[in-house]
Amino acid sequence: MLIWLKSSLLILAPGFLALGISLPLMRFESLYIFSEEPSLITIIASLWKGGDVLLSVIVGLVSVVFPWIKLIGLAAEHLNCVERQAGGWVEKLVPVLSRWSMMDVLLVALVIFAAKTTGLAQAFSQPGLWFYAGSVVLAAVLHRLPERREISGAVTQKR
Repeated sequence: MLIWLKSSLLILAPGFLALGISLPLMRFESLYIFSEEPSLITIIASLWKGGDVLLSVIVGLVSVVFPWIKLIGLAAEHLNCVERQAGGWVEKLVPVLSRWSMMDVLLVALVIFAAKTTGLAQAFSQPGLWFYAGSVVLAAVLHRLPERREISGAVTQKR
């Protein structure tokens, strides 16, 4: 049963991340005439084109590159390409990247809240935000699933 759960999460988490990056994150409506639905890729590209290169690089790293590296590390760990051991690179890297994963979701939520409370525009969450958040949650669940040898070790200790 655990193998099916891991397999499903290893497929769903990257799929959700890809959808979260490419689908619109939010919809802004101002004066009921103008409407924008930017995706994460669009936001990063517009920051770059607007001259905010450093901010574009930071958002790109934290929002796109770090989550992909984390998912690759989790996949390598769960497919036994890398030994899960205390002090190993996966054990060190994945928790550090996990700390930054929800920052994007929090920032988007703050932008939506700010737009709604200032009255300048109405903001609505879009599917991209939900898929992105879903990817973060699925990766966290995958990271917490026990390894097969951890389960068999617990069974032999009970006997």
